[in-house]
Amino acid sequence: MGDPLRSKLKVVLYTSLALVLGLGLASGFKSVRGGEAATLPDGHASAELHAAPATEAATEAATAAADESPAVTAPAPADFQALADVSRALVAITELVKPAVVSVVSHGTLTSRQLPHGFEDLFGQFQDQQPESYFDAPLGRGSGFIVSKDGYILTNNHVVRNAERIEVELSDGRLFQAELVGRDPTTDIALLKIDVQGLPSLVLGDPDATEVGEFVMAIGNPGTEFGSELPFTVTTGIVSAKGRSLAIIQRFAGEGAAYAIEDFIQTDAVINPGNSGGPLVNYRGEVIGVNTAIQSATGYYQGYGFAIPITLAQDVMEDLIEFGRVRRAALRVQITAPDHNDVRAYGLPGPTGAIIQDFNDDSPAEKAGMQRGDVIVAVDGTLVQRVGQLQRTVASYEPGERAKIKVIRYGKEMTFDVKLAEANVPQPAPAITEVTPRQGNRLIGIQVLDLTPDLARQAGFQDYGNVQGALVTNTMRFGPAWNAELIPGYLIQSVNGKPVTDVASFDAALGELKPGDLITIEAIRATAPDGELYHRIFNMAVPEE
Repeated sequence: MGDPLRSKLKVVLYTSLALVLGLGLASGFKSVRGGEAATLPDGHASAELHAAPATEAATEAATAAADESPAVTAPAPADFQALADVSRALVAITELVKPAVVSVVSHGTLTSRQLPHGFEDLFGQFQDQQPESYFDAPLGRGSGFIVSKDGYILTNNHVVRNAERIEVELSDGRLFQAELVGRDPTTDIALLKIDVQGLPSLVLGDPDATEVGEFVMAIGNPGTEFGSELPFTVTTGIVSAKGRSLAIIQRFAGEGAAYAIEDFIQTDAVINPGNSGGPLVNYRGEVIGVNTAIQSATGYYQGYGFAIPITLAQDVMEDLIEFGRVRRAALRVQITAPDHNDVRAYGLPGPTGAIIQDFNDDSPAEKAGMQRGDVIVAVDGTLVQRVGQLQRTVASYEPGERAKIKVIRYGKEMTFDVKLAEANVPQPAPAITEVTPRQGNRLIGIQVLDLTPDLARQAGFQDYGNVQGALVTNTMRFGPAWNAELIPGYLIQSVNGKPVTDVASFDAALGELKPGDLITIEAIRATAPDGELYHRIFNMAVPEE
């Protein structure tokens, strides 16, 4: 049985778009010149304008002006109905989808480069080529979406590939530590799990039934050229093309490059850094793709966005849940796309299909009788339009299943019954999803000194009498104090309500805390030249090991 809300959205959107397009052809307005009267559609009364009596000269001038320009009329309310219906449909889709979209933040040890070149365009990195910190560092922010009420979340592999700890923030502001169930570099898909029940989840659609020109919506957490985060942003557009290959996953899938699959959906819905892993949805609010990459000379949106078909992501997800790894069916053939010369050479009806160039060891396709130069044109009756589609179609089978493979061998059609093998897809090393113990992880990451007369002058406290506390002289990158903006120059006055008069009392207050405990620090800062002290409260937590 279909979802009544999605059925309603479909009818409203199609009807409304048709009405909007028809406004330009079937409007009741008339634009006239000279002495003709501008009229409103039938059933609407004309508006009357009341003004002081005009002079004869003014009347003649007004008449002459009217002869040279068309009359302007106010639109009738009925003509806005179609636009109102479209607007309501978009709002309904957003309300349906947005609660299930999440923000994904990766934490871990900084390296010289966190991402392969090309993925930076869509994964919002926080830092690049920075020295290692004593503390668990934020590596970047991406997006994801909930696919089950018990907390399974789909995102991109490149969002979490270096993560030692993963945080997931829901649209309602709740924050969870996520388990990395598994990831697949050959499709750039990763699956997360958070320990919570009753979550809003999205319905997965059929990208193969999606047509070029169809309406789509993207939701995610983009950033700006100034580094600002714009969480849970909604953009709209259309499907610009299907079956795109950027060769980006192949280049960075490591040992699994030979099994990488690219069959992207292209869209002009605005997506930017930080959108990686977010959903691309259709007019029914169903997910048809996972936003993954953009083509841009600047690193920001220029009209070309690419999403992984959700059916491929779903196959990966199901394998990771059931087997803990990706199991992929394979013909074990090496293939290329035909060009116009290949069409002539192999007797093809057009430049579609996939040419077998060679066979890998123990190839079931070769055992079944297929040969080099055969052009695969269908799998179990599904036409093969392009290489990526063939890869995705075969990957949808289970290893050991049989498939009818139709080929064209120099103009002659032939069909082979093939028992699909299992691809030797390299499995990535298990990612660490807890903070690696490092020096400083039990601290809040600041250095403090007793307030001597010399330090008081340097910090601007010399005119404030007998002010006491522990003076912050250094803040370690990515530590709790650094994240809370407790910077050098602040004089700590209390910790969790206990007075701090010097370093000893500060250490004593911290000594009572354990990992995970919340810390509230009250501090002051001199704010010359107005002579007043600036008071601030800082809340942070002791890092977990």
